Amino acid sequence: MLELKNISFSRDNKLILKDVSLSLPSNRVIAITGPNGSGKSTLAKIIMGIHQPDGGSIIFNGEDITTTGITERAKLGIGFAFQQPVVFKGITVLDLITLAVGKKIDLDMACEFLSDVGLCAKDYINREMNSKLSGGELKRIELAMLVAKNSSFTIFDEPEAGIDLWSFNSLISVFKKIYKNKNSSIAIISHQDKILNIADEVILLVEGRIADSGEKYKILPELLALNSCGLAEKRC
Repeated sequence: MLELKNISFSRDNKLILKDVSLSLPSNRVIAITGPNGSGKSTLAKIIMGIHQPDGGSIIFNGEDITTTGITERAKLGIGFAFQQPVVFKGITVLDLITLAVGKKIDLDMACEFLSDVGLCAKDYINREMNSKLSGGELKRIELAMLVAKNSSFTIFDEPEAGIDLWSFNSLISVFKKIYKNKNSSIAIISHQDKILNIADEVILLVEGRIADSGEKYKILPELLALNSCGLAEKRC
């Protein structure tokens, strides 16, 4: 379980998150949505340790991780998928999958992870993670890494950004595969109706505060009303 207690965060004298408290239980798919600029991506980065909060605390499986860094959180079982996947000059796909697993693996096992996301392993396993790969390819490789890492809590920051329809459908399948791990949870930052519909619960963030949260069947009707005026842009 991940708990956020009274999290606040400012940047350039602007308050972005305001006293955010959340309890994100195990064995759940949680969607975090809201208008652009509401602090969703900032919240995701604070959970991962990319940003440090100005106030409040973060508890993961009973341990206070508020001041721990990215590496420590990854070792504890938190995974993160960037909105725009990072490229690594000189590092191959095989290298990254091996790092994700945390131990030396054979080629067949590495290829299975790539197959899970619809990539022909022999075409990618020895390629470098650089700008020669398309956005969709980078996204799928990042997904393969997250499947390989098998984290107990994985955050996806707008995973649908910049990918094609095939990759999007593959994305949904990967979410379901990760969730099959009985002790895993997924938090997804997204506006996409298809992604919101696979969630167990939905959290609505507006102007840096929790505006609403609860089971999907209770929250989605309100979100559909908001979408009629453009949820990604404003709140009616």
